Amino acid sequence: MVPPATRSVSAKLRRAPPRAKSRGRAFDVKRFLDSTGLGRKVGKFGKKETVFAQGDPATHVMYIQEGGMKLSVVNQTGREAVVAILGPGDFFGEGCLGGQSRCMATATTVAPTTVLVIEKNEMIRVLHEEHQFSDRFIAYMLARNIRVEEDLIDQLFNSSEKRLARTLLLLARYGAPGDPQKSLPKVSQETLAEMIGTTRSRVNFFMNKFRQLGFIHYNSSKIHIDNSLLTVVLHD
Repeated sequence: MVPPATRSVSAKLRRAPPRAKSRGRAFDVKRFLDSTGLGRKVGKFGKKETVFAQGDPATHVMYIQEGGMKLSVVNQTGREAVVAILGPGDFFGEGCLGGQSRCMATATTVAPTTVLVIEKNEMIRVLHEEHQFSDRFIAYMLARNIRVEEDLIDQLFNSSEKRLARTLLLLARYGAPGDPQKSLPKVSQETLAEMIGTTRSRVNFFMNKFRQLGFIHYNSSKIHIDNSLLTVVLHD
C-alpha cells in the first residue's frame, strides 16, 4: 500500500515578499528564484510531515530553503528504504521535468522545513530563458548523479561503519562549497539504518563508538559532527 500524503502542497502555500536581486558576483539561486517570482510560493512544514507521497501527481519542483527532507520508497510488501536525505540548497521533485507523471518517492521532513514550490511549467520556462540558472541547475543535477553513483559503490564495497561515517559527513555538508555545518537536526537511528542498509542495533553500536572517540556529540535535538570523523572513512 502506498502511504497517503498527510497534507497537500497547495494547502500549505504561503506568499513571501519578493527580495532584491543580489549585487554580489556569486550566483545566488534563492535570490534568483525570488527575483523571477518563482520564490514567492513558500511551503512551511513541521517535523515529520509529508510534503508529497509516492504515487502522488508529479507537478512541482521544490527547493529547500531551511530544514531537511527524507526521500523514501515503499515496495509492495510494505518494506521502506530511504534513498536520500536532503538539506538547504537542494532541489527535489525534479522528476516531473523528465516526464514523470507520478512521484516515485515519499518526501518527509526530518526537521521544521521551508521549501520554495515551483510549478513544473514555470520551471521549464525559466530553464529555457535564464541560461545562468539553467547552467547551475544542470551542474547541480550532474553532481546529484555522481553522488548516487558514489552511494551505490559505498553500499556495495564498504563496511556499515564506513557507510555510517560517510553518511553523517554528507548530512553535515562536508566537502560542499562554503563552511560545512557543524551540527544537524538529529536523525533517528532507524532512518540512518535504512539509509546505509543495516540494522538499528549496528547503528547504535557505531554511534556510541563515534561518540566515545570524540568524532560526534549529540543531544535530544542535534548531532554535532567533528571533521575527525573523516578518519573512519579513510581508514583501510
